[in-house]
Amino acid sequence: MREHIDLTDSKKPKSGADHEGLPTAKQIIKFIEEYDGNAGKREIAREFGLKGQRKILLKALLKDMTDDGLINMAPGRAFHKMGGLPKVTVLKIVAIEGNAPIAIPEKWEAEGKPAPQLRVQERGKSMRLRVGDRILARTEERGQGWFAFAIKKLAEADQMIMGMVQILPNGRQYLQPVDKRNRNNFAISGGVEAKDGQLVLAELKGRSHHKKAHIEQILGDPFEGASLSMIAVNKFGIPHHFNGRTEKEAEKISKSSFGKRTDLRHIPFVAIDPRDARDFDDAIWAAPSTSPDNIGGFDAIVAIADVSFYVRPGNELDIEARKRGNSVYFPDMVVPMLPHILSSGMCSLKQGENRAAMACHLVVDKNGKVTSWRFERALIKLSANIPYEDAQAAIDGVKPHEMTETALRPLWDCWALLSKARARREPLAIDMPERQVKINEQGEIVDISVRERLDAHMLVEDFMIAANVAAAKALETKKASVVYRVHEEPSREKIIALKEFLASLEIPLALGQVIKPSLFNNMLAKVDDDLIKPQIMEAVLRSQMQAYYGPKNMGHFGLSLGSYAHFTSPIRRYADLLVHRSLVDAYGLFTNEDGSNDGTGLAPSDKNALDKICEKISVFERRAMEAERETIDRYVAAYMVNFVDKVVETRITSVKNFGFFATVKDIGGDGIVPISSLGSEYFHYDEAEQALYGEKSRTVYKVGQIINLRVMEANVATGGIKFGILHEDYSNEEGGNSRNNKSSKPKMAGKYKAGARGRPANIRHKGRRRK
Repeated sequence: MREHIDLTDSKKPKSGADHEGLPTAKQIIKFIEEYDGNAGKREIAREFGLKGQRKILLKALLKDMTDDGLINMAPGRAFHKMGGLPKVTVLKIVAIEGNAPIAIPEKWEAEGKPAPQLRVQERGKSMRLRVGDRILARTEERGQGWFAFAIKKLAEADQMIMGMVQILPNGRQYLQPVDKRNRNNFAISGGVEAKDGQLVLAELKGRSHHKKAHIEQILGDPFEGASLSMIAVNKFGIPHHFNGRTEKEAEKISKSSFGKRTDLRHIPFVAIDPRDARDFDDAIWAAPSTSPDNIGGFDAIVAIADVSFYVRPGNELDIEARKRGNSVYFPDMVVPMLPHILSSGMCSLKQGENRAAMACHLVVDKNGKVTSWRFERALIKLSANIPYEDAQAAIDGVKPHEMTETALRPLWDCWALLSKARARREPLAIDMPERQVKINEQGEIVDISVRERLDAHMLVEDFMIAANVAAAKALETKKASVVYRVHEEPSREKIIALKEFLASLEIPLALGQVIKPSLFNNMLAKVDDDLIKPQIMEAVLRSQMQAYYGPKNMGHFGLSLGSYAHFTSPIRRYADLLVHRSLVDAYGLFTNEDGSNDGTGLAPSDKNALDKICEKISVFERRAMEAERETIDRYVAAYMVNFVDKVVETRITSVKNFGFFATVKDIGGDGIVPISSLGSEYFHYDEAEQALYGEKSRTVYKVGQIINLRVMEANVATGGIKFGILHEDYSNEEGGNSRNNKSSKPKMAGKYKAGARGRPANIRHKGRRRK
């Protein structure tokens, strides 16, 4: 931990300056709090009668107090207590409670502490503050709350926007935003000079429809390096730089001795991960049980990097980790939750290296049930880091591995039991394809494909699930704090929407029955049409509630588990780190030789605020998921630039009244086919059946249909693709493609009976009326 300045004594600071003759840190903070106005260096010096050399020494003292987290500097070089507010500052109205506006600071620097909410007293009725307004206000702390007295309403803040520069032949320059939702291009007026196609960060200036872009920073060529990933980093405000204090603390603490631990270095642990993994936080081992009470069963250990030993409550690393909530993984880079010296170094489990670990010992009976568990802090040394593909090849006998018999074979035998238990549990079985972007050393996209799903993936997943369940139940037994991974069952509204969609495909879903994952599994198992099965999987997935973190156990519907926590990835998830800390407290797993508390448990303040922390990290998780998904879409668009004006095979994924969306088979990346591009014929839109029907030709475009489309445009900035119809090409019922004359029509993907006019008999005549 960083040495803190003593509030009661002015001793020699880290800067080396002499504090003799200066007020104490406690006296300065007291003056700042009581001063009626913004207290800068001049006001502090005047209050304590400091002149000449002492004013210079005061500057050093204030810097040390700022670095040490005791005070903070507000705009105008005034100081205020860290965690407090400047006496006069800019606030933003976020809510109206009763008739009182509620505001938060526009800028809040106290990491790890929530921004205070202030009840605002308006200056006259003419001000009429609304949500989103910015005000200059005088702040005051009373008892347990903050109040603000509005001085004046401020103009709308200038907006920062990211986009690509477009230079027309006539020399005019425009900024095309990277956000798909922003359809306006902005004229560029001033700022840094940029080239056509460059990615820039700009400030929008002006009012309403007359805003113009002032370029502040050139981010580079979107086709080079990590530019596509940096679009998402900047757009979503993902912290991606560690300050010097955090880096220094990480470097120092990475050299710490391991402390008191159980030595498990004799056990042949292996880590099975993706070939392109950036960090390794879990290792596994299993062996047939030698206990007469567990004949046919296994003993297993899931060893997880002991991140809680290095990242302790309140230290710089903890503050930065909480600010991120999780690591964010892009095809060409990772934005880690922890500095690389830890995430890729001492907290990464690597072959032949001594590593601190939290070991979860599991006893698995012959039926695959985990009958007992225990946790301890251990010292381990991996026998091997093995990619999924190599582990699978070794078990299949395709490519031998030196660890096949000593480590891999026992793991597979134990997993055979765990998988039986999974089958009995009947978790939700939706296997959506994961896109994999392959990039060479020059940063060029080599290929985009669907990542192969192997038994090795499921093996590791089942061992991790067993350890996660054990962690949750262990903490429940101790009545300790738990950060649960919650996945609630689908709401009635979502089930009704799913029922209506399935009805359009003539698939029944009865309401009133108990909703279990097995219900969806059985329904999907009966679908033998490969054209519509992916869309049904997507529909079932959309019907599910979003998983989140919370201190209250609501179960995990998708996994069909009553108690579930995240324990196995503390390098990249703050939730797992909190679970580790709670286990340290609950089981007294301290590393001091005398068994005393080493400060690696859960902070009391965190126990009391667990609901707010969980809410925050859940938001950060959703931010990361959206950023990762958008970046993949941009990489797909960049890849599809090479296919502009070429024909590709696609599957229709969504149909709207303005057109339909399709995705390129085996690559992904949604693109739109506007209804205006379908020709002069009028198309009727059926919302329930997710289809467009041609009024005369009987042409139908329906979700799930395989169809050839021409790539008209691929927008790297937004990740959007635009397709065009080949009016002479249509898909046949088996999903192939045939070239016919213009009178040909696509076969319908679903099973329908033709009506008298050639449309399905059950279609309702919907859509726009002919003008």
